[in-house]
Amino acid sequence: MVQFQQSDLLKKLPKQFFASLVAKVSNVVAQGHDVINLGQGNPDQPTPTHIVEALKKASGNVDYHKYSPFRGQKFLKEAVVTFYEREYGVKLDAEKEVAILFGGKAGLVEVPQCLLNPGDTVLVPDPGYPDYWSGVELARTKMEIMPLRAENHFLPDYEGISEDVKEKAKLMFLNYPNNPTGAVATKEFFDDTISFAREHDVCVVHDFAYGAIGFDGQKPISFLEAEGAKDVGIEIYTFSKTFNMAGWRIAFAVGNESVIEAINLLQDHLYVSIFSAVQEAAAVALLSSQECVTELNALYESRRNVFINGLQEIGWKVEAPAGSFFAWLPVPKGYTSQQFSDLLLEKAKVVVAPGNGFGEYGEGYVRVGLLTEEHRLQEAVKRIKELQLFNV
Repeated sequence: MVQFQQSDLLKKLPKQFFASLVAKVSNVVAQGHDVINLGQGNPDQPTPTHIVEALKKASGNVDYHKYSPFRGQKFLKEAVVTFYEREYGVKLDAEKEVAILFGGKAGLVEVPQCLLNPGDTVLVPDPGYPDYWSGVELARTKMEIMPLRAENHFLPDYEGISEDVKEKAKLMFLNYPNNPTGAVATKEFFDDTISFAREHDVCVVHDFAYGAIGFDGQKPISFLEAEGAKDVGIEIYTFSKTFNMAGWRIAFAVGNESVIEAINLLQDHLYVSIFSAVQEAAAVALLSSQECVTELNALYESRRNVFINGLQEIGWKVEAPAGSFFAWLPVPKGYTSQQFSDLLLEKAKVVVAPGNGFGEYGEGYVRVGLLTEEHRLQEAVKRIKELQLFNV
């Protein structure tokens, strides 16, 4: 058999961080151990019943068995408009300011290819979602990191960016509530972002994947709520987290119409469109009662409280996340992120994601997903306590 070589482009893609983590965990599970996996970000709850029923009914519509409209069903784009005005007070044009995406990840990876040329500069948060790096490489562009530090509430410091990089930058990724840190953004930060983007002609791409998940009575704000946001960028919203529809692969981008048009144009060449029955179920999710979203948020907050309180009781000095379903925990002195992650897997059979997998500034932390039942989170705390790493 002839072995065909991969392209140079594929060879330059960043290594899939979670693939190696999954392989390591699978090996321990295969040995018969009871492993508590807190290392990944796959929602553990089912899609709400009314959304599933909408899909079942819509799948019988023979008109939907044909190719879908290239740029998505009008009814879904109109549902997005209704959703954003109801939830955030943001008015959108369904045809010019909404693009339907094959999952949020696809949109995030596509945007650099839509707007940039080889050699252009992209500002990327560090630590951050690793697939931002994939989009940068696929577009053959250059990445400049924006450190997210605890002392700045895990928000980038625009004043700390060199003048040379500011002038070269053409695109910026942001993500609040944040993966992996659980930090949230303020209106003032988004105002500063818009000023920065205007001054330096930078397109802002705000990844709002965890937009429905905020704690302590605080609802996360949309980037588009800030005045002038649509002038300088877009926001990407996925159904995966809000409605537990991770496997459905549907999301949308909203905002600046020139960016939306570029996304639609690229997708015209890559796809036709998503199965219309899925689009109809997505519209039902947006337009029907949001009680399921409220209940899900309360579930994550309860899990957060159980887990963080438990860790604090055993002497681990950790802070509760303000949003998302992740907790960002400092590792004990004497360990790297990878060493501590390996120790927890080997000795406690608890899986966490080492922070260095999210970038250089993730070193010194591990990420935990609050995506298992409370009794399992309590068991994880118990196992960690038995390692006697912390002073009570």
